[in-house]
Amino acid sequence: MAAPVSSQAPPFVTRPPRAFLDSNVLLYCDDSANPAKQVRALKLVLDHQRQKSGVVSLQVLQEYFVNATRKLGLDAGLARHKVDVFTRFHVVEPSAKDILSAIDLHRLHGFSFWDSLVIHSAKQAGCRELLTEDMQHGQTIDGVRIVNPFL
Repeated sequence: MAAPVSSQAPPFVTRPPRAFLDSNVLLYCDDSANPAKQVRALKLVLDHQRQKSGVVSLQVLQEYFVNATRKLGLDAGLARHKVDVFTRFHVVEPSAKDILSAIDLHRLHGFSFWDSLVIHSAKQAGCRELLTEDMQHGQTIDGVRIVNPFL
């Protein structure tokens, strides 16, 4: 005899909204010269890893590696390992079309090209927030709200 069929729908699981983490957030995880920012950055990274809500881009991973080794003096092997850990986030891989869209964003709003590419990557990944201290806190561009998590 077949088991009775339930008429109840399965429980709806809501995920936290995606957030794009800029390279400065990742860098503060290793910056012992700024202990308050380091603690905050580590909490953000761990929370977004646990919730599977974090997003980075290839650009952010590259910026992290270069600045972690040059500015923070991290060993290249350790920095590489950390990049590998950060690839557990959703990683945006921009296409040629995305580069052109970032150029348009740059021309329209006057952001640097690199910031425009970060904003565009966040939008493409469906992020509601871009966590960075490099842009104007509270500003919304193309549906992505800029949030400085260190204020």
